[in-house]
Order: sequence, then structure tokens, then C-alpha cells
Amino acid sequence: MSGRTRVNACPSPRKRQALPETAGPVRTCVGCRSRAAKTDLVRVVAVEGACVPDLRGTLPGRGAHMHPDPECLALAERRKAFPRALRVSGPLELARLHAVVAPDGAGQGSERNSSTSRVGSRSRLR
Repeated sequence: MSGRTRVNACPSPRKRQALPETAGPVRTCVGCRSRAAKTDLVRVVAVEGACVPDLRGTLPGRGAHMHPDPECLALAERRKAFPRALRVSGPLELARLHAVVAPDGAGQGSERNSSTSRVGSRSRLR
């Protein structure tokens, strides 16, 4: 044998963890590609050819996460990260996402009100 014992060859599981211990799940931002707590990010879902921010985290389907920052949105848009992350072919409309990630943050209240009316209209269609 090479003289290495199992103790020296395999580090303990505690040493393998590179992330600091957080109080919840960790997700990667599709814009800047940095990891952050899920609560710090906005979930985005593709609904009928548009990126819709999922502020409550309850919309069905595959979701992507991003920081509520205009720079991260611009990076994701430039890299075409949303269609890739959401596994959708073709371009996606980002108007609703721009309203939520506005530089002044004025769009967040109106998006929450429209999301409840959207749910009601969806149930009438079924």
C-alpha cells in the first residue's frame, strides 16, 4: 500500500462543506451566478411565453431565481439565461419582471395586486 490510511485519505464531511451554514435553502441567481439564500431572491416562472415573478413562491412549474436588482436582470437578459434556466424554447417577455425589479422599487406593490387578479381570471378560464 501507499502508506495512506483511510483517516488521511478521506476528509470528514464537515471539511467538504464550502458554504457557510445558513438557515434555509440556497439558490443561484441566474444573472450574476452567485449563491444566496432563497429568501433573498425572487423566483421567476414562465407562464404563456412571459417571465412572471412569483413573489409568493406558489406558481406551478420550473422556476429560476434572481436578485431583485436591475443589474442582475440586465446580465440575465444579455446572457439569455431565462429561457435556458426555465427550459423554454424561444424568447420570453420580461415586462412584468422589469416592473418588479425597477431601480426605485415602485413596481412591487402593483405586481402583487395584479397577481391576485391573475389567479382569479385563470380559475374562470378552466
